[in-house]
Amino acid sequence: MNKPLVLLADDEVRLRKLVSDFLVSAGFEVICAENGKEAFDFFLKKSESIDLIILDVMMPLMDGWEVLSEIKNISTVPVIMLTAKGEESDQLTGFRLGANDYVCKPFSPSVLVARVENLLKQMKKMKQDKLNIGGIEVDIHQHAVYVDENSIGLTPKEFDLLLYLFKNKNLALSRDKILNGVWSYDYHGDLRTVDTHIKQLRGKLGDYGHFIETIRGVGYRLREQK
Repeated sequence: MNKPLVLLADDEVRLRKLVSDFLVSAGFEVICAENGKEAFDFFLKKSESIDLIILDVMMPLMDGWEVLSEIKNISTVPVIMLTAKGEESDQLTGFRLGANDYVCKPFSPSVLVARVENLLKQMKKMKQDKLNIGGIEVDIHQHAVYVDENSIGLTPKEFDLLLYLFKNKNLALSRDKILNGVWSYDYHGDLRTVDTHIKQLRGKLGDYGHFIETIRGVGYRLREQK
């Protein structure tokens, strides 16, 4: 199993060595950069492999804010800002630019490692909350749906219906089963409700609407296309 890879950028040699040693002891691989430009160059070369970034704010060539901004323009990799500044305005700047966490110097290396581990667990859970078929993505955590990375507007019930189909993909589902699974047993409407919502959902999914197949005499199925 591959170890999580952390990119650590700080212009203080002793701090880099200290934090790197703690991270390695905790089971991480670490790439160290001594300035912002080097950090950004490393990221461009290894963006697919890097699991988390720790950025100091005050660095030569490119400061941490510049690096953070550039990275967040092209990636969702989690970033922890590391700085001697503790003012609220600095923290707000970091969060507005997309920082996921903020640690003020001086700090305990073991606490920083714990924050890294916690943030990676959060990101892993968020990834598990995303379901994909073709160009359709259902983000359970955000209660959002994307088609070819573009957000589409669904009603709460349309979202529940699509989520139900995703969780039962490739299975032929009767209208009764869908009605009970999405609207619950105490719903007093009729089976045409399912047909109406399926039609609306197909329309909003655009080119992927055909992924929802009609099973004649049974109901519907969300099929993972080959």
